[in-house]
Amino acid sequence: MADDCLFCKIRDKKIKSDIIYEDEELLAFKDINSQAPLHVLIIPRKHIEKISDVDEKNSYLIGKMIIVAGKIAKDAGVQESGYRLVFNCGPDAGQVIFHIHLHLLGGRKLGWPPG
Repeated sequence: MADDCLFCKIRDKKIKSDIIYEDEELLAFKDINSQAPLHVLIIPRKHIEKISDVDEKNSYLIGKMIIVAGKIAKDAGVQESGYRLVFNCGPDAGQVIFHIHLHLLGGRKLGWPPG
């Protein structure tokens, strides 16, 4: 864990967050800087800085994150209308917190290209 990692502090319950899913490996919570009516961040409990740091030992987490995102989207009622999943990797892609996280966005029409 990076001592100053915001998501590790949320994971460790040192910072309060609106958690909507958790298990032994993942945590999902509402984004405080919401960009859509539904904006959830899904993180692995294990601190991994960037998508490019994922390796064979932990790559299964990415698939599990996507499955959890689908369940959250279904529970939120946006599965049929559509939702977007986004991983940002590095500063030029918009990654601000260096702990991998999957953005789940939905609940409104999302434009393309995204920005």
